[in-house]
Amino acid sequence: MDYHIPRWEELPDFDIYMDQLVTLVDRYLSPLKHQEDAIITSSMVNNYVKLKLIPKPNKKRYGRVHLAYLLAITPLKEVLSISEVKEGIEYQAQMSGLKQAFNLFCEQLEEALHTMMKQIQPTAQKDIHIEQMDYETMALRLASYAFASKLVAEKLVHVRKNQGGNVNE
Repeated sequence: MDYHIPRWEELPDFDIYMDQLVTLVDRYLSPLKHQEDAIITSSMVNNYVKLKLIPKPNKKRYGRVHLAYLLAITPLKEVLSISEVKEGIEYQAQMSGLKQAFNLFCEQLEEALHTMMKQIQPTAQKDIHIEQMDYETMALRLASYAFASKLVAEKLVHVRKNQGGNVNE
């Protein structure tokens, strides 16, 4: 899986409305789903604002910060509770700043997805090698691998269920 999550600098630097926000999150994360369920809805976004998981919009407009939060929250909530996601994001942002924390999340998730997808390739060496982890990024890295493992397992089940589809879709 050659997947790229847009880095902070690649995200739109202008304000957008809710429907545009939902569309962008769906576009950026759609390769990470295998079902037709919505990746994110406006109700989810409103709940995240109420839970103070993401900042309030400015006059019903959302910016780069909101998009970054949602791109991180959406996969992480698949393997962590919402309160754990919130704590993790706050911790990582405090350690390195929001921009760096988001870019680190993107790198970690891409690495985890690549590593896990490599394991199901017929010609791939079947071992998982995870580099030495420093304490500051350990939780993020492990959550990324948990999500990637879950995604690959779901894709395998889905492919086998549909008899012979391509896992790398």
